[in-house]
Amino acid sequence: MLTITRKLEFDAGHRIPDHGSQCRNLHGHRYTLQITLTGEVVQKDGESDNGMIMDFGDIKALANEHLVNLWDHSFIVYEKDYIIKNFLEKLPGHKTVVIDRVPTVENLAKIAFDILKVVYHGRFGRTLELTKVTLYETPNCWAEIDG
Repeated sequence: MLTITRKLEFDAGHRIPDHGSQCRNLHGHRYTLQITLTGEVVQKDGESDNGMIMDFGDIKALANEHLVNLWDHSFIVYEKDYIIKNFLEKLPGHKTVVIDRVPTVENLAKIAFDILKVVYHGRFGRTLELTKVTLYETPNCWAEIDG
């Protein structure tokens, strides 16, 4: 099967509360998200996506709507990190994303995969599947999850 990949970027803050090193401090990253889809190439004259698995613009629009715009310029906090969570709740209008696990790149990649899998599955009535999400925390550090 043929695959296609779309890359998007966003900025977000987090901390790893129990970490033994500097990652326990509040800090942020310029994340790079790669979304890989598998499907059949559209072979229908007159179709906008003729010759494509899916238009890259549609991949971006769906990822932005369901994930990227929600996480971009937010602080992603673990629901049991009460000190930071309570602090952020006191900031008027602060963009905070509360998640059910420690916001490591591994956990964020898994959450992103679970969110996007539903978004792309069978989209437009096609055999379309999310097969991989790669999330870079830095240019040298990332996590990958395969479907």
